[in-house]
Amino acid sequence: MADKQTELFPPQSWTGVDDVLIVGGGLAGLFCALKLAPRPVTILASAPIGKGASSAWAQAGIAAAVSPGDTVEKHVQDTIAAGAGIVDEHIARLMAGEASDRIHDLLEYGVPFDRDLEGKLVTSREAAHSENRVVRVKGDMAGRAIMHALVTAVKNTPSIRLMEGYVVEEITTEGKYVTGLIARPDGGNSPKRIMFPARAVVMAAGGSGHLYERTTNPTEARGGGIGMAARAGATIADPEFVQFHPTAINVGKDPSPLATEALRGEGCTLHNSAGERFMLALDDDAEMAPRDIVARGIFAEVEAGRGAFLDCTTAVGEHFKDEFPTVYGYCQDAGIDPAKERIPVIPAAHYHMGGILTDADGRSTLDGLWACGETTSTGAHGANRLASNSLLEAVVFASRIANNISGLLPDPKTSPWKDKSGINPDAQTADDDVAMKKLRSIMSSKVGVLRSGEGMTKAVIEIDELERNNNSSRFVNTLTTAKLVAIAGLLREESRGGHFRTDFPKERDEWKHRTFITLKEAEKEISKITGKPEAVLQAQN
Repeated sequence: MADKQTELFPPQSWTGVDDVLIVGGGLAGLFCALKLAPRPVTILASAPIGKGASSAWAQAGIAAAVSPGDTVEKHVQDTIAAGAGIVDEHIARLMAGEASDRIHDLLEYGVPFDRDLEGKLVTSREAAHSENRVVRVKGDMAGRAIMHALVTAVKNTPSIRLMEGYVVEEITTEGKYVTGLIARPDGGNSPKRIMFPARAVVMAAGGSGHLYERTTNPTEARGGGIGMAARAGATIADPEFVQFHPTAINVGKDPSPLATEALRGEGCTLHNSAGERFMLALDDDAEMAPRDIVARGIFAEVEAGRGAFLDCTTAVGEHFKDEFPTVYGYCQDAGIDPAKERIPVIPAAHYHMGGILTDADGRSTLDGLWACGETTSTGAHGANRLASNSLLEAVVFASRIANNISGLLPDPKTSPWKDKSGINPDAQTADDDVAMKKLRSIMSSKVGVLRSGEGMTKAVIEIDELERNNNSSRFVNTLTTAKLVAIAGLLREESRGGHFRTDFPKERDEWKHRTFITLKEAEKEISKITGKPEAVLQAQN
């Protein structure tokens, strides 16, 4: 392996290590690196930048109050309403207030947002938005276009060093101070683990959708960033809140292709196999209700054997190919003509509202660790993210992190390169092994769209068994995140937003607050269930 390592990164390139390390090659990580320029930074990404990132798969666009008649205040209020009572209003206001500036940043980086004949940005409407405010690219190609522009900008920025194919497995600390990272090269397949010292680590490792059997997220979205931070001692916020996108295309693919919510914004309707438009009976806003309500409505139809189908034949019809080329391509691959046929849909894990607790500048509870993007919980989304706020949150807080690091550490430093590598045979490929398949089954059946105390208790026991038999550094991060989702869901004895319990189907005032939990606190609860001493549980981590 030493020869392969030399080929990948010639020794002469390693004269030193940048003091700012960014984990993740998605929107949040790339935007932060660009905002830090010309400061030297290193991006560690498990896949080539732009690949394996949920950002590139985002179809609808970025929410921003840039259209006539819309205001920041309206955007804030819609965000709060969708978040089911636990949105941090200060954070939501900050995010919405900086949206226009970040859109202009993206335009400068070359993102070709749709414009009308007068050159004004074209906006569309999505569920739970009171105005047209989603800035898009060719209808449903925003994520791909944004990532293409940022990848190009990063590759043309000399101060940014890219280290693709490096799977970060551990945050190193001294006390509560973060000192660096340990990563495994060759896409995580190498037995070699390499230590990278740092003064500042920015965790932008993405979401957790691959914890579930049906997800719209790429394979890399395994919750690793959250798990690493928790194992290092960081506080995790709101892990129980997982958003299931209502309209993944139900054609048996993993990951599931997505039928963007903008289709329902255009007037497309949901029906079961009997032709009944079932959402009319569930919410006054029918198909435009918040995502959790629509997801449960579709889930009920599928579970009852009636199926659920998105009818676009009238609202979009023959214009489908031109207005929504990405979804059209997915449908064509499955042998469906969406201009003439209904699209089979099903809920799929799409976005994790929970994650590493951060403040308004992206700082975690560990000194030296910042975080942005889906791996965080800023408080902007509450219990149920408003559509197209995710890309906005990523760029707003990535920019704020860059400003904060520049202010706290104004003088960049390069540490002498000391290869403190160690050989560890625990290599793990991106493909699901037996244990990962088992975990996805547990999470889907017991901690999914519908949950119960009995089911989540069983999930905790089964996850603990997987952890006891685990020998993988990478998988323990994934197991840690799954454990936090299950324990937080078990503790929250109510239903709110993306967290729905059949044994506690109503919201309860005493739970109208966010969740803050550490791994040690979670282990206390797990010990009550499994009967294991906390020390044994900690040893498994």
